[in-house]
Amino acid sequence: MKLLTAFLVLVLVAIVARNIFFSFKAQAPADYADTGPAISLTEHLSGEILSEGLIYGPTGRVTNSFTARMVGQWEGKTGTLTEDFTYSNGRTQARKWFLTLGDNNTFTATADDIVGTAQGTVSGSTIKMTYDIVLPAEAGGHTLSVTDWLYMTESGVILNRSEMRKFGIKVAELVATMRPDPTR
Repeated sequence: MKLLTAFLVLVLVAIVARNIFFSFKAQAPADYADTGPAISLTEHLSGEILSEGLIYGPTGRVTNSFTARMVGQWEGKTGTLTEDFTYSNGRTQARKWFLTLGDNNTFTATADDIVGTAQGTVSGSTIKMTYDIVLPAEAGGHTLSVTDWLYMTESGVILNRSEMRKFGIKVAELVATMRPDPTR
């Protein structure tokens, strides 16, 4: 029994270490401080933006895809990002972020389906934002902890990778592109 307990503890430690040191969560804004091209909230999240993406469930399979039309507007250190999603299952969703630039490349954001205030950091070619989101009732109404990473590419396209967790366990992942809307 002691051998089994020791083995289970070792497996648990290996899983935790993998999640801390060798996964999505191992990234830090400082890792990207000297990367380019530099991303700017007020420049790159401004105007009309088209986003296309996939949502993966806990098994790693695609569960939904979407397109989103976004509009970013800024006045000084405050801005809004209005998002209108259309999902492949026919559902639609709207969200309006209220963003405030802070000191040392930080920012905060709120939205109706966000619990409290999202915290963000801009570093080099990346943006990291963490927050808790309440899913719509038709999606279960769960509250998930989200980590968003946005990566600016040389061509100006932003790649968004998000991980959603419940009780520390990854339950979904989102991968999307964001670029100036070519139809506008």
